[in-house]
Amino acid sequence: MPEFELVAQPDSLAQALGDCDRAGVDTEFMREKTYFPELCLVQVAAAGRIYCVDPLAGAPMSEFWASLLQTPWVLHSGRQDIEVVYQTAGSLPASVFDTQVAAGLLGHAPQMGYAALVKELFDVEIDKTHTRADWSRRPLQEAYLHYAAEDVEYLLPACDLLSEQLERQGRLGWAREDSTLLLDTTLYDIGPDAAFDRLKGGRNLRGRGRAVAARLAAWREAEALRANRPRQWIVRDPVLVELARRQPATVEELERIDGLSRGLIRRSGMRLVDAIAGADGDGAGPPRPPDESQRSLLKTMQKKVASRAAELGVAAEIVASKRELTAVIVGGERDARVLTGWRRDVIGAELLDLL
Repeated sequence: MPEFELVAQPDSLAQALGDCDRAGVDTEFMREKTYFPELCLVQVAAAGRIYCVDPLAGAPMSEFWASLLQTPWVLHSGRQDIEVVYQTAGSLPASVFDTQVAAGLLGHAPQMGYAALVKELFDVEIDKTHTRADWSRRPLQEAYLHYAAEDVEYLLPACDLLSEQLERQGRLGWAREDSTLLLDTTLYDIGPDAAFDRLKGGRNLRGRGRAVAARLAAWREAEALRANRPRQWIVRDPVLVELARRQPATVEELERIDGLSRGLIRRSGMRLVDAIAGADGDGAGPPRPPDESQRSLLKTMQKKVASRAAELGVAAEIVASKRELTAVIVGGERDARVLTGWRRDVIGAELLDLL
């Protein structure tokens, strides 16, 4: 088991982290009962040491964050870790290198887990027994801390080994480019404006029902943000879609909708009715599916992507997913990932010619 230091005074690490050229970073958090993820532990591997930093100890963290965020990070499948840090500290790290991204560009499975990567690279078994642990409880069990420390123990060695292999294949720049995509703040900024996109089943609605669903989703998002509770705790997706379909005009009609609690109707019934009444439907519907010629073009593009991916020895989705290609064809998205950066050189320019 790795040796580690449990740190209850995070700012005490500021100087040590500031002197490092990089840091392996992982987090443990809880989000089952809250809208925002609650950061419970930050694991940092730097300069031959592992720190388990406790953000729930109540000590200041401003100097810790300032130092850690300016240090280049190495993570594995780091999107959620970056999200919870961004929402906690209000900033993104200066740079990141994601070992899952790097592994995919070397022909490993696109969503390869950390334990599988460590086994592949170092023939070491990582214990994942405590994946579902309650990280908010204090004091933290010693077994939990050892588990957390293991999650960063091999990050820097994995980065070194993967970087050497990528360099030999001329793909190190690809991995850095794809890792940098994780620093797009639009991935983590949340709010009512994009609420409809997260409503399961909403995209199938048409006309006024779609407009009603958009207003109700925005209302729910605002309520979830205000209360810091999961959006499904406010109103579940199927209930929201049913409201959009039936469009009750009074509080009494709301009471006939299965899944709406009496408490919610008592507190927010009139606001729901007003939101439904204020929807302005113009006959809009879900995006039209590809027509026959577009489907034919999509198949041609998929074949070209699959062929090029096979030549590179990587999964086709690493180069371009079906969703990306559809967005290019149907939505006219010329800033899609497959048409920019290294992918443009590998296949994107050829796909543009087909358009």
